[in-house]
Amino acid sequence: MAKALFALALWLCTSLSVLAASPPKKPPTWGELTIEQQQILSPLATDWGNLEPERKRKWLGIAKRYPKMKPDEQARVQRRMQAWAKLTPKERQAARERYKKMEKLPPDRKQGLKQQWEEYNRLPEEERSKLGSSPRKPPAAASKARPPTDAAVPPASPAIAPAPAPSQ
Repeated sequence: MAKALFALALWLCTSLSVLAASPPKKPPTWGELTIEQQQILSPLATDWGNLEPERKRKWLGIAKRYPKMKPDEQARVQRRMQAWAKLTPKERQAARERYKKMEKLPPDRKQGLKQQWEEYNRLPEEERSKLGSSPRKPPAAASKARPPTDAAVPPASPAIAPAPAPSQ
């Protein structure tokens, strides 16, 4: 009995060390994705090979949740994915940095920015395009020239906008 327990313990130790030493599984190439994943992630097809493994895993997670989403959520994901795909690598990096800064803001400031974003989205398309096409001014000048509702809203980057608060 003792020999059997010892053998089992030895086997477990060697098995676990092999599992621990194996490198993490690489995300699939575009051709290895299922047809459903390719359809969902189609806006990313041209960039898929250049994405970092971490980013591929993130998008695969979104594709996995996608079928369970409501149609309006699916449409929003598709719009944001398409907008993201159109960004240059430099713009994407800037968007990621803005997102990281947003995450560090206090909750009341985040809520204020969400409200400003919702106000911006309620504007007619013509007004939004005017705001989005105007060159950005330095923060000091922007606070004098723009009304407070537009100062922190990034109209040119709808793909990284904070998600609206859940409706109650």
